[in-house]
Amino acid sequence: MNNQKCSTLYQKPGGRTRIIQCIYVVGFMDLFGVSMIIPLLSHHVKALGASPTVAGVVGSTYGILQLFSSTIVGSWSDVVGRRYSLLTCLLLSALGYGLLGMSSSIALFVLARIPVGLFKHSLSICRALLSDLVSEAERPLVMGHFNAASSVGFILGPVVGGYLTEHEGGFYTSSFTCAVIFLANAGLVLMLPWSETLIHRKDTNSNNSNNDTSKGCHDGNCRKSVLNGSHANSHRPVSPAETEPGSRAAPRWREVSLLQPAWRQLSSVGSKIHTVASSDMWDLFLVRLLMAIAIMLYYSNFSLAMEERFSLTPKVTGYLISYSSTLGALAGFLVGPVTQLYGNNMAALLLHSTLLTCLLIFLYAAAPSVAQVLVSSTFFAISTSIGRTCITDLELQRGGVQASGTLIGAGQSVTAVGRVLAPLLSGLAQEFSPCGPPSLGVLLALAAVGLLLVRIPKWDGRGRTKKNQNAE
Repeated sequence: MNNQKCSTLYQKPGGRTRIIQCIYVVGFMDLFGVSMIIPLLSHHVKALGASPTVAGVVGSTYGILQLFSSTIVGSWSDVVGRRYSLLTCLLLSALGYGLLGMSSSIALFVLARIPVGLFKHSLSICRALLSDLVSEAERPLVMGHFNAASSVGFILGPVVGGYLTEHEGGFYTSSFTCAVIFLANAGLVLMLPWSETLIHRKDTNSNNSNNDTSKGCHDGNCRKSVLNGSHANSHRPVSPAETEPGSRAAPRWREVSLLQPAWRQLSSVGSKIHTVASSDMWDLFLVRLLMAIAIMLYYSNFSLAMEERFSLTPKVTGYLISYSSTLGALAGFLVGPVTQLYGNNMAALLLHSTLLTCLLIFLYAAAPSVAQVLVSSTFFAISTSIGRTCITDLELQRGGVQASGTLIGAGQSVTAVGRVLAPLLSGLAQEFSPCGPPSLGVLLALAAVGLLLVRIPKWDGRGRTKKNQNAE
């Protein structure tokens, strides 16, 4: 029993499959609606009479709120459950986009961005929910498909938003349409077959048979239920009647209510955040930060650099960006096969994808022709898509699915820090050369590669430091 690897049995696989497919749809519609609005925000705030400085401050409101709220909302989803937290985020985001559709002044525009900045974490909660529903081996494949579906929505959204903008009151129409999309997503989440999913895990580990079984599943059996998307762990032996394929035993759920005292929710959220903050995961978060900034520097002045270096028109540059974005979306379907090719060795895959990304940024910065830019953009979209999935999977492996919402939220907060720093670094680097931002990105990516080369030998097969594992 102790040498048996983790296995996951689903009492009703059809219910789980339907939830996963519906979450793909939610991810697609989410970014489809958001991408209808993003290209229009700066034009609208300037049309309201804002100066460039005020427009910049207003534009940064969303990023700052996301920076501080990502980890908190993710941890809150661990406490109250995925269903309640996802519904809350979708409904409040719909409220924000609805207010945006009525923003006739800068003050109302800022007010509309507050609920979106605080609660637009639906994609993070969807990823946490998917990690609850699938086994570790399935997770990269499912996450890749989810990222692909979301990316397709992000590609198609601007097309529809641009078309609506050509008509009178187009921005307001796009905003209300986005609000309706989020309401439709909330309705879809509400109708998901939550009650049909029951997960039985035999959580044993061949490397830590004594410690892991005592901390994990007693007698090699435990029940992990997903109701409202929460993973309520009930560490009690599961009766044979419940685990037999033909069993008709009704699943017993542990309800997690939004109506529990606020102080208890805050205490639980704080405890989970403290656990992640005090864990030995600084290396993964630092790699995420370095690569986030490097990738943003690659894109930061892409249009301007193409014009200055190769005299490309904005139209041709737009086609090149669309081509790269499409490949990035399709690359999500490659994550599963590539992971299997690596034997689920996510640390090695992360190292190789990071090294490839570094090389491709260098080729772009030193490209003597548009053809070389096209080649680097082709593989860059693939390597970054795989790298994002790898780093998320390693964070979940090390931190455990019991805090998946907190971990994914913390990762998004780290990425938000990169969004704040990248424009500043890009502006400074462009003072020297149009190739300055990607050149700085190469240095940051090299630092990430060096960090991985130093840290990976200290990790075990699950991305945890061997010292910590032995201490347990």
